[in-house]
Amino acid sequence: MSLVIDCHGHYTTAPKALENWRNQQIAGIKDPSAMPKVADLKISDDELRESIETNQLRLMKERGSDITLFSPRASFMAHHIGDFDVSSTWAAICNELCFRVSKLFPAHFVPVAMLPQSPGVDPKTCIPELEKCVKEYGNVGINLNPDPSGGHWNSPPLTDRHWYPIYEKMVEYDLPAMIHVSTSCNPCFHTTGAHYLNADTTAFMQLIQGDLFKDFPTLRFLIPHGGGAVPYHWGRFRGLAQEMKKPLLADHLLNNVFFDTCVYHQPGINLLNTVIPVKNVLFASEMIGAVRGIDPESGHYYDDTKRYIEASKILSADDRHQIYEANARRVFPRLDALLKSRPTH
Repeated sequence: MSLVIDCHGHYTTAPKALENWRNQQIAGIKDPSAMPKVADLKISDDELRESIETNQLRLMKERGSDITLFSPRASFMAHHIGDFDVSSTWAAICNELCFRVSKLFPAHFVPVAMLPQSPGVDPKTCIPELEKCVKEYGNVGINLNPDPSGGHWNSPPLTDRHWYPIYEKMVEYDLPAMIHVSTSCNPCFHTTGAHYLNADTTAFMQLIQGDLFKDFPTLRFLIPHGGGAVPYHWGRFRGLAQEMKKPLLADHLLNNVFFDTCVYHQPGINLLNTVIPVKNVLFASEMIGAVRGIDPESGHYYDDTKRYIEASKILSADDRHQIYEANARRVFPRLDALLKSRPTH
């Protein structure tokens, strides 16, 4: 029987002390005397256990998932707030908490790192935190924000050499990156309803326009939220790639780009798995995340995505095994190595 690996989990239920500390840090940007020390944040293991057992872990057991790739809360990354020092301190705190969760619940949670990005700052400044998370925390992937400005898109496209220091480390450590923006400070773009999905679509189009994978043939990106508009407009993207004299889209990108299942309705899952090859789809729920309510049409939570995979009439048993487990182990080799090292009984 397949493991069910959720590749898109965020620590959205962290103890309130974390948010309180962050608010103090933000206040300290204008008033340095108010800037808290890292040591001021005190969260016990019991508080972490309670925040997980009553939330993510409870729902994982109820819904039948086994392992969650667990990263800091995406909307809390907020790379546009403060300078690099602010971002670096905040990222280190959030990554450590996810690591602690993985140590408390090693059978269920595996850490993925937030990077200390900051607008206008060289991405190579992220390398020390990335390396610490891999070497000391056992992180199996990273989240990469293509727009640290928070909705104003001031950074070069993902195909620009600006990003190469991070890509070089991704290749060195065999890490994939989930392309994931954070809070939008632009009132034109609702964070989860527009900015997230716009970024998914924008990232894919940037990759079509460039030749990034000629320089990094083993680089792997995971585009969340079902790929934004990509599956729905697959013909448009195929046609644009053709007009740009690029290789066929399946040849151009699908060795390196993958999609998750955070779509939240059955027709969307059916479309995703009709358009995108099964080998490029990874199970994910973004549980207790952007969409937390109950769908009145189904009577179930929108983010109970395993139900949609199970109900799909176009997926075989082997297809489901790929989506639930095999693809995640292939895209996240460090996860695969971790699972192989575990006792079988």
